[in-house]
Amino acid sequence: MTSLGHEPRLVRSAGPWRGGARGGPPRHGPAGPSTTIGPWAFLAVTVVSLGGPLALAALYAPTIVADASGSAGLVTVAAAVVFAVPLLVWLRYSRHVTSSGGLYAFVEAAAGHRVALVQAGLWTVSYALYLLSTTASIVYDTLPVVLPGVGPYQRLLLVSLPVALAAVVVLGRGFTLAVTGVLAIGQLVLVAALAAVTLGHAGPATSLAGTTSTAAAGPAAIATASAQTALLYVCGSLPLFLGGEVVHPRRTVRRGLVAGYLLVAAGVVATVAPLAGNPAFTRAPIPGMSVARVFVGPTFAVTVGLGVAASVAGVMLVELVALSRLLHAVTGRPSRSLVRLLAGLLVATAPLTLLDPETVYTALLKPSLIALWLSQLVVFVVYPRFAARHGGRRVLSVPLAAAASAFAVYGMYATVQHVST
Repeated sequence: MTSLGHEPRLVRSAGPWRGGARGGPPRHGPAGPSTTIGPWAFLAVTVVSLGGPLALAALYAPTIVADASGSAGLVTVAAAVVFAVPLLVWLRYSRHVTSSGGLYAFVEAAAGHRVALVQAGLWTVSYALYLLSTTASIVYDTLPVVLPGVGPYQRLLLVSLPVALAAVVVLGRGFTLAVTGVLAIGQLVLVAALAAVTLGHAGPATSLAGTTSTAAAGPAAIATASAQTALLYVCGSLPLFLGGEVVHPRRTVRRGLVAGYLLVAAGVVATVAPLAGNPAFTRAPIPGMSVARVFVGPTFAVTVGLGVAASVAGVMLVELVALSRLLHAVTGRPSRSLVRLLAGLLVATAPLTLLDPETVYTALLKPSLIALWLSQLVVFVVYPRFAARHGGRRVLSVPLAAAASAFAVYGMYATVQHVST
């Protein structure tokens, strides 16, 4: 199962609010969740959403840099800089709009309800397909590398994982946030430990300059790897759908997004950059797990491998929450009933993947990613209109929107060129 190039998989409030263009706050009715999510809980959601961090540092990013391993540090730093552009667009929207509509609310405030519905439709299709297919990736692609004897249990796991995710969200927002917090802390600890191992067994400084004991990668390879690595962070928009539930939303959302991104990006750079000194690791099925096995031992290696699987599952968990909030914002239906509905659909559709798990994953991945990048493109294209309504200068908003739109277009190009179907 492949997605972008050499990367094994990508990814990916209260009632309806149309007050963004008017600058009013979102309305919270009895059916909507309360505004009680604090900054630490929001930060945890952000960390889990960004990849999650262990999957990025131990699997996705090192696999992508394989053809530019001699410049691994340069690639990961450049990727972090590139992704700052779309992140800045989200942050500038969030100065004025914080709602359970997330990106949908941004577009509605900029271009009206009809365009926002198109964006919401694309986004919903993308993540619905991703949720349906990603379990197969975890069970048939990741876990066999971690636990070679898992084969007889794969069909059971293929059904059990969606049931577990559904149970977490059905048990309530508090329980979901607690699980998310554990996942965030656990991943950051493992990323820090893995970074300490890679830093202790290689020379990361030279990889930033692209000069290592191995031949440095060419400019084209560095640019491609940097761009594809930057695409990995796109799920960082998921926390925006909790914007209608956080305490001091504008401050909490913006600070949480920035802090979470800096934490995750720093972890990726610290873990992957040293691999320039040991480029063979980038060709391993799970590079971080191979590093852990060689330099520490099998127990730490299995822990990292299981952490990678949990990292991907954590993103799925946040996706379920974000979908429920978006549907709540669009339809006005009670968020709790929508959570139950989505959980039921996830469990009901899980057996469909038993027919042919790998075919299901590869068939759904490309349309899921195309829909994702189209939904983001809408957000970026309409941003100048939003900025103009809030006193922004076109000399800043237009270039920013153009750069972010180019990022989304590249995401579609990479999907069409490299995702196997």
